[in-house]
Amino acid sequence: MSTDMSQAEQFKALVDWLRDALREPEQFSLSYAAESSAFIRFNHARVRQAGHVQQASLEFKLIDQGRHADLSITLAGDPQVDLQRLAEGLQQLRETLPLLPADPYLLLNHNGWHSQNVQERPLPDTEQVVAEIGRAATGLDLVGFYAAGPVSRGFASSAGAFGWHQANSFNFDFSLFHDNGQAVKASYAGDLWNSADFARRFEQAREQLAFLGRPLRTLAPGQYRAYLAPAALEEIVGMLSWGGFSAQAIASKHSPLQKLYANEASLSPLVWLDEQVSGSLSPAFSDEGYPSEDVTLIAAGAASGQLTSSRSAAEYGLTTNGASGGEYPGALSMRGGQLPQQEILKQLGTGLYISNLWYLNYSDQPAARLTGMTRFATFWVENGEIQAPVSTMRFDDSVYSLLGTQLEALTQERELLLSPSTYGQRQTASTHLPGALINRLTLTL
Repeated sequence: MSTDMSQAEQFKALVDWLRDALREPEQFSLSYAAESSAFIRFNHARVRQAGHVQQASLEFKLIDQGRHADLSITLAGDPQVDLQRLAEGLQQLRETLPLLPADPYLLLNHNGWHSQNVQERPLPDTEQVVAEIGRAATGLDLVGFYAAGPVSRGFASSAGAFGWHQANSFNFDFSLFHDNGQAVKASYAGDLWNSADFARRFEQAREQLAFLGRPLRTLAPGQYRAYLAPAALEEIVGMLSWGGFSAQAIASKHSPLQKLYANEASLSPLVWLDEQVSGSLSPAFSDEGYPSEDVTLIAAGAASGQLTSSRSAAEYGLTTNGASGGEYPGALSMRGGQLPQQEILKQLGTGLYISNLWYLNYSDQPAARLTGMTRFATFWVENGEIQAPVSTMRFDDSVYSLLGTQLEALTQERELLLSPSTYGQRQTASTHLPGALINRLTLTL
């Protein structure tokens, strides 16, 4: 194998070798993950750390008559070395399999499907990004983290399936600090850096920073009108994603949205939620070897679909739609509404503008009731004008209220939020969300 081969070609060469090396009745699946990422850390609006990470790995599953064993292999980038590591891994798994019981819920895909999606929109040079951030942050105390570059995912099986996904993306996660220690948190992410869009996003954060210099307003516990910015709404939707749409959780009656899927409760007709894999930064295939389908999860406030992995399909007699083993969304999209962004404060009138939430948990999971804290730039608004920052408060409210009976409007504009996680490797998960105007949000302390 030549060292000049592309990542996809190197992966395919390993797959071809593995197919030839199998013995009847062995089967395999092979998942590939790689990245070539630039990382830049900012402190006090200056570059404090810059680096580059290039890595690739395999997840190798060997199957023999219902038994299966898995092995992670770090690739060296040298085709001969990688081939040797795969060969050693094959021998290791062959020795392990006889020690294992058969898996009753192993549901293999015997279709030889093919999928290829390469998104190669060019990203700006890091020098350009640093220059634009530096100009925007002149005179400000900025702390931030920029990660960018191509992420690749691959899958192949002994049944002839082969999938390849590669996409360029960037994520700039940053905070602007006031002299009093208060901060505004924001992000700019996507697959196409637009200098004008970045400037507008940064200017919005700068404008909010100015209001943090005003004396803090302390509110009494009670119910208030509120606007949830996309980043705040993401925290709520993110909590629901852990089991909310999972076929396994719904079948075992552990989903926080159990009442929604049992038609015992509903959300606002304004709420449409989709797992929108097509066109996203996530691969169109699962690590279990099935093409991932677009799924409408909630339609006009009612349960519509669920995320079904192959194991849940086998256990509960369902049809898999290519969901991940964890059955959580990887490309969640909520439709926008009719509220223009420039009208948010006017339509809010008097109430809370909430930029971020954190420390969310369930206070009553069967009722989809959440509790958490306001974070960073939360403002008190009167007559459509920001008056003061608000002291940190705890909320406790049901999703059936926040996105149900009390949901007044969703913004026309939506924000793409990419997972900032770099634990082990950069992630491909994303959410595409509007902001939400809530008629009544309950603050408890």
